[in-house]
Amino acid sequence: MTQYNLLQAENAKPIKMWTQGVSVEDEAKNQLIKTAQLPFIFKHIAVMPDVHIGKGSTIGSVIPTMGAIIPAAVGVDIGCGMIAVQTSLVATDLPDNLLPLRQVIEKAVPHGMTPKYRGRDNGSWQNPPPIVNQYWQLLLPDFEKITAKYPRFLKTKNHKHLGTLGTGNHFIEICLDETDSVWIMLHSGSRGIGNTIGNFFIELAKKDMEVHIRNLPDIDLAYLQEGTEHFQDYVEAVHWAQEFARLNREAMMHNVIAAMRKIITKPFTTHLSAVNCHHNYVQKEQHFGEEIFITRKGAVSARKGELGIIPGSMGAKSYIVRGLGNEESFCSCSHGAGRIMSRTDAKKQFTIDDQIKATAHVECRKDADVIDEIPMAYKDIDAVMTAQKELVEIVHQLRQVVCVKG
Repeated sequence: MTQYNLLQAENAKPIKMWTQGVSVEDEAKNQLIKTAQLPFIFKHIAVMPDVHIGKGSTIGSVIPTMGAIIPAAVGVDIGCGMIAVQTSLVATDLPDNLLPLRQVIEKAVPHGMTPKYRGRDNGSWQNPPPIVNQYWQLLLPDFEKITAKYPRFLKTKNHKHLGTLGTGNHFIEICLDETDSVWIMLHSGSRGIGNTIGNFFIELAKKDMEVHIRNLPDIDLAYLQEGTEHFQDYVEAVHWAQEFARLNREAMMHNVIAAMRKIITKPFTTHLSAVNCHHNYVQKEQHFGEEIFITRKGAVSARKGELGIIPGSMGAKSYIVRGLGNEESFCSCSHGAGRIMSRTDAKKQFTIDDQIKATAHVECRKDADVIDEIPMAYKDIDAVMTAQKELVEIVHQLRQVVCVKG
């Protein structure tokens, strides 16, 4: 018995939704239908249980295409994703007071954003440390090729944003698994440079399609066709931004581990089990006997045996999973719990007291600026996991004890 729901509409490819037992807003369904009406969609769209409305394309969707890519489906946080490592530490090795541990991590990794009129941005490096400079050297040759054609990308926070967290739902967490082993987990992407690349090519796609824009179901579904100059430029830029995001997470993990050693005097090892996975990206893959482009917008690759990370909300459980290689989902799974209300609605509905109660077991900020990340603004992670039993199996269940928010 199949576990997905089938959504079909006129002049649209089928939409297979692994959403049994979780709510899906009508706006998200309408958005999915519009994407499924594009002529280059391959076979069907796969929808994950954390699905919710996004800009242009729906978050929590897997969009297979032949001969075209939709830049807005990849989005502006190109390569956003997760990294997690298991340490040799156990719960009793952590200090009784976790505040100094949170503070030393906050000091080690620039996070948040400072408005321009307030001076230096606390979310970027003033003087990048050696590990960041080392990773930047790996990125520099291709960056120079891209900026030779698009010099506008030179005027971004690129080098100084490498190894930094960002804002919103990006986080660094210390977690315990079911055996009380200590894990380090963090969530971030390609920062300012990825945002600039994403927005630039979204607008470029719209401009390239000016003649055909009236035929699009949604202007934000403007696409770049394979074989055109801008298509190839986008592919090169987006792959570079995805590599930036991967190294960004690695650099942060390096600095978090070093910071922890300042507080935890007991020697410990890391990378006993490690995962570094994107959940906003595009790449070529083989499916159903064809080489196609797979865009995962808020979805994780779950090939058979492949490890992935599905974080819950701030204060809820998270999961390390192993892919089951379900071809109907294009070997994918959800990237998290998925929002059930906007950030604005969450701030209207909940108070600081609500945030304090919901995160009582976590050493984290509990102020007005993080109310939009309150657990109640997200779907129930247990329901999300049940809905995708055909896609992944659970390897570890994690619970947060320290959370750093951007």
